[in-house]
Amino acid sequence: MPATRRIHLINPRADTFATRPMLFGRALYSPVAGLLTVAALIPEDEYDIVLTDENIEPIDFDLKIDMVGISAMTSYVKRGYEIADTFRRRGVPVIMGGVHASYMPHEALQHADAVVVGEAELVMAKVLDDLKRGRLKGIYKADRLHSMEGLPRPRQDLLKSNRYINKGFIQTSRGCHHACMFCAEPTMYGLRFRYRPIEDLIAEIEESEEKVILLNDADFFGTPKRAMEVMKAFKGRGLKWQAAVNSRDAHDERLLELAAESGCFMLSIGFESVSRQTLRNVHKCQNNPDDYRALVEKLHKYGIMVLGLFMLGFDGDEPSVFDETLRFNIDSGFDMCGYSLLTPYPGTITWFQMMREGRIVSHDWDKYDQSHIVYRPTGLTPQELYEGYLKTYDGFYTVPSMMQRFPYSDARSRFYWTIYNLFFRKGGVVTRDPAELVARPTPGPEYPAVPPLMPQRAVWRNLVLEGLEGTKAPPEANEISAA
Repeated sequence: MPATRRIHLINPRADTFATRPMLFGRALYSPVAGLLTVAALIPEDEYDIVLTDENIEPIDFDLKIDMVGISAMTSYVKRGYEIADTFRRRGVPVIMGGVHASYMPHEALQHADAVVVGEAELVMAKVLDDLKRGRLKGIYKADRLHSMEGLPRPRQDLLKSNRYINKGFIQTSRGCHHACMFCAEPTMYGLRFRYRPIEDLIAEIEESEEKVILLNDADFFGTPKRAMEVMKAFKGRGLKWQAAVNSRDAHDERLLELAAESGCFMLSIGFESVSRQTLRNVHKCQNNPDDYRALVEKLHKYGIMVLGLFMLGFDGDEPSVFDETLRFNIDSGFDMCGYSLLTPYPGTITWFQMMREGRIVSHDWDKYDQSHIVYRPTGLTPQELYEGYLKTYDGFYTVPSMMQRFPYSDARSRFYWTIYNLFFRKGGVVTRDPAELVARPTPGPEYPAVPPLMPQRAVWRNLVLEGLEGTKAPPEANEISAA
């Protein structure tokens, strides 16, 4: 029997260099991996699914549908709210999810009929049941985390794969052992890893028929034994893959040997800073700047490119940080570097810390894209920070720098090296207007940020509770837990 209802899943326009089509009409990354997972939770015999990524195509607001599902990160949640409001004016029920809605559910409920907080797997059946009964409302939050076993395979058939360069996203785990203060991972997915069965991963890869994949994990090397098991399963399948890993375990020769043998062509690593004290201050204790250069050389020896992620604007950063970081990155031969401005995302420890100190200036979510200054830095003026940020970024992607860093002799992929450097060089900086880079002051948010999971460290948990004192959810924001 054909499906009788239709659900429209939407990823709002983000307008970032990674999601904007810039090369032959293709975007560097597909941002809809989460929506493909949500789509897999919806019975195909009951619902037709329409998937729209607004980065590559317009939204059909006149489509006849029974429900709209919108997933948005903080930097494009305002566009998500606009979309939600438009559909609701037509009488179409809207449910929102994703990182921002999970941390700001009461805010999201002002634009949606319902909000999914955290993982959707254990609550989606309840959402669909309430949709059928015409009583979709409130906050849906599971009473536990999913084990990652028995997950349905993402609906890759819904993806317009010809519009993306990187589109084969595979999630092997959720969670992260580290508790970096600026990161949402610990209070979204927890400090313990949960793993998908390896046979499920291989079945998904074979079904997708993708040979170039991105492992969509917070830290693929977080448990070395598990990573080795996955890579052994990858061997002999003709795969080319990339992943995010931590700098400490990336030194392990056993891991790197298996990575190279199984098809790894790039690892992205959150180095964050060249200052040991700065790393300690933000609880990025697994990083050791004295080892960065040797690690880059080691990865190159195995033919693996290094995407180094660095953040500027930490407390303690001084004007010298920009030249020091740039010189170090070029001289160490980083293949690519992603430079970002420290951003206190709602619900992170950095957010609560800066809110307590009264240092967050702007709550315009459009500016929360790691390319705008939304807080008062210490040790730097806002002008020094944005000028240093632009100088560092531009300096790394000059032609002389690229010629010095080009992989002339080893086994690194010259094709992927060139593609990534062209993308970063062409569009890595969102704006160069000083009036835009430093976000204008705004009133504070009407509703509190509420982490889906409370921090485990007592001092951080107390910080969150202090930040929630005197706030309350609106009466209509009832919470519906999974049975």
